[in-house]
Amino acid sequence: MKNLVTLCLAFALGFALPAHAEPLKVVASFSILGDMVRNVAGSNAEVVVLVGPDGDAHSFEPGPAQASALADADVLVMNGLGFEPWLIRLAAASGTKAKYVTASFGISPRHLTEEEQRHDEDGHGHDEHGYPEAARDFDPHAWQDLRNGILYVENIAVALAEKDPDNALVYRANAESYIVELKKLDQWVRGELSKLPKEKRKVITTHDAFGYFGDAYGVEFISPLGIGNTAEPSAQALARLVDQVRKEKIRALFIENMSDPRMMETVARETGAEDGGTLYSDALSPAGGPAPTYAAMFRHNVPALIAAMQRN
Repeated sequence: MKNLVTLCLAFALGFALPAHAEPLKVVASFSILGDMVRNVAGSNAEVVVLVGPDGDAHSFEPGPAQASALADADVLVMNGLGFEPWLIRLAAASGTKAKYVTASFGISPRHLTEEEQRHDEDGHGHDEHGYPEAARDFDPHAWQDLRNGILYVENIAVALAEKDPDNALVYRANAESYIVELKKLDQWVRGELSKLPKEKRKVITTHDAFGYFGDAYGVEFISPLGIGNTAEPSAQALARLVDQVRKEKIRALFIENMSDPRMMETVARETGAEDGGTLYSDALSPAGGPAPTYAAMFRHNVPALIAAMQRN
């Protein structure tokens, strides 16, 4: 469909389609960006994703394969906002000449609260992996608001067109088609969640990845201090979480697809709350899973959230 739109637009505007050329070599830092790039580039790019499905970009440790892919890249697409603390060092070590693209450029970054910053220190490995001090002030998970996702797509399209001007029309047409889809999806998310009373919109998660989602769509996400993707929760942190679930009568408990499920299993057992299933936050599912694309991630997460929050 996108190729047909491109052809029609090209002929309507009097443009000749570019001759066949070697596809761009694009490296995306993690799976969500990889899907966005594929939607914009179509067949005009070979896309390599450094942190694949179900992978945790916070604690990722790149190896020779990632360095080799980056060395050969024409374009490197990253999230920014301190999300990939290992990436700049990897790029420097690889000697890449790739054009750097920060997909989050132009968004209004969400400032982390002091409590959320402590979550990051305990669970995300900021100190260990060398996050810049300034990066700790911002929440990097901006794609969880679809309006930001649209800005990501626009930034990617501009960068690909600058690197490959012969196919600029193709990138723009693909991006516009994709943005129409994301705008409709944003309206659907708002409509579905607005059906639920505000007092029911509370969720416990293992990871502070849904701040932008919560702000955009009116859901309160709680990720207790000392519990994160990589940190083993202390007995005190677990006890605080159990007390909070009981006090606020929260029935919606979720893990993220990159997280260890044992902690939520313990909380569910101690409180009688029900496990709401898996949410996709920082990584997509493998192909054939419930969230293999950026758009599918929202189509999976929103009904799962609503079904669980209705029990609150």
